[in-house]
Amino acid sequence: MSLFHGTVGFYRQYRPGIPATVADVLDAAVPTGAPRRLLDVGTGTGLVVEALLGRFDDIIAIDNDPDMLAAAEDALRPQLAADAQLRLQEVTAEKFTPPAGWQAELVTICRAFHWLDQAAILTRLDAQVSPDGAVAIFGDNSFWTATSDWKAAIRAVIQDFLGEQRRAGERTFQHHNRPYSEIMRESPFSQVEEHTVPVNRTWTADSILGYLHSTSFAAPQLFGDRLGEFDSAVRATLARYSDTDTFAEDNEFLIRVGRRDRA
Repeated sequence: MSLFHGTVGFYRQYRPGIPATVADVLDAAVPTGAPRRLLDVGTGTGLVVEALLGRFDDIIAIDNDPDMLAAAEDALRPQLAADAQLRLQEVTAEKFTPPAGWQAELVTICRAFHWLDQAAILTRLDAQVSPDGAVAIFGDNSFWTATSDWKAAIRAVIQDFLGEQRRAGERTFQHHNRPYSEIMRESPFSQVEEHTVPVNRTWTADSILGYLHSTSFAAPQLFGDRLGEFDSAVRATLARYSDTDTFAEDNEFLIRVGRRDRA
């Protein structure tokens, strides 16, 4: 069972998309020209692909969750240009093999690298990326990092219901302590550039709960018959921090773009 079983509806509606400023950094990471091939690893409901539509004309997006892929298909196919190609594949990054002769100009891994066999994936991608291509690993901070008072209060509510340690579905989340850039520098994509893109968002209690239920650490199934009780506790907690049901968030995307050493 996927770590995100039962979250797809919340994921598509409430997970923040990829800002245009982040898409600009990704677009500029690889040469222009045709064809431009994109491999999106751990695509989920297709948020990265959606942000890059019109910038790449041959796209493969992979995920191991069929429900997520179905949502991506529904969202992306109607927006696809007539001369562009999109293939969605149910497969893990560790087992994916591209079509014969197909190599990506850009590989994107957004909010997913912590789930992967990191060194093995980067080694495997060496054969799947074009000579001038790049691998971009990026993401923003989840609510679990608690960078504000109201986020810390929400995390405390989750811990009251599910325990102190962060969940990853039915398991406990295994933290990766090494910086991603350090892992990349030990891989074929050892020339790493970092970009930081600030993001400011405004949430409501409804969108916060929707976001929480899109995550592996607060998925609805984890609460069983206490889901309604949890939702009520989150709303009551949030009410202490705003009387207008608005919650400001300062976040950022950290983008690491790795290329091969051509020296």
